[in-house]
Amino acid sequence: MRIVIKIGTSTLAYPTGHLHIRRTEELCRTVSDLKNAGHEIILVSSGAIGMGVGKLGLKSRPADIPTKQAAAAVGQCELMYTYDKLFGEYNHTVAQILLTGDDFHHADRLQNFTNTIGRLLEMGALPIINENDSIATEEIKVGDNDTLSAYVAVNTGADLLVLLSDIDGLYTADPHADQNASLIESVHGITEDIRALAGGEGSSLGTGGMRTKLRAAEICNEKGCDMVIANGADPSVLYAITNGDRAVCTRFYAEREG
Repeated sequence: MRIVIKIGTSTLAYPTGHLHIRRTEELCRTVSDLKNAGHEIILVSSGAIGMGVGKLGLKSRPADIPTKQAAAAVGQCELMYTYDKLFGEYNHTVAQILLTGDDFHHADRLQNFTNTIGRLLEMGALPIINENDSIATEEIKVGDNDTLSAYVAVNTGADLLVLLSDIDGLYTADPHADQNASLIESVHGITEDIRALAGGEGSSLGTGGMRTKLRAAEICNEKGCDMVIANGADPSVLYAITNGDRAVCTRFYAEREG
């Protein structure tokens, strides 16, 4: 399978912005194992701004654009250094691609992107994608990596998109506020009732929330790609998801003909 895995900031970093070392090491080991099994993997990784916050010693995620961009520039270096080091231990070569929203709306640039991804996968490399937060402005940014990962999935012909976040999946209510909330294991079509279950904006270091995840599911499902929301606190959940086994997650099924 060709699988796009989106890694949220909450999976990679503590609320301080510093790297969650044990979890990130386990994530890289699991992804390396999936590649060894023959799967083609593309990572869409958040965390540049969050890790820049930690590296620069800032007290919280900045609110102004120039400081966000500065934090992203510092954090992206730290992020790729970490991935290069950890994946290198399992003999996998990483490649960095930074994108803006414009890259998906210009035919030549989109073709260049898909050509590059295709060749990297042919050569056995592991593409790691992020939004180019250091230069992206309101007019050209995608805005969140849930949506970015959906664009990547549909434009690279992925079979599956997995969003690793800080929640097990889509619930019938907010599980933090309602002890009777239950996990919805499968969704066939994004209805108004499903949209009504979306909550807030996510963690203090990230930009995502359930609304962006449901939008990502719509983008993928319309193009025949399944999508899964799972908790990145246990990266080994990727084994069950890719094998089609039962896992603690929500799977959004694309419509199938016939």
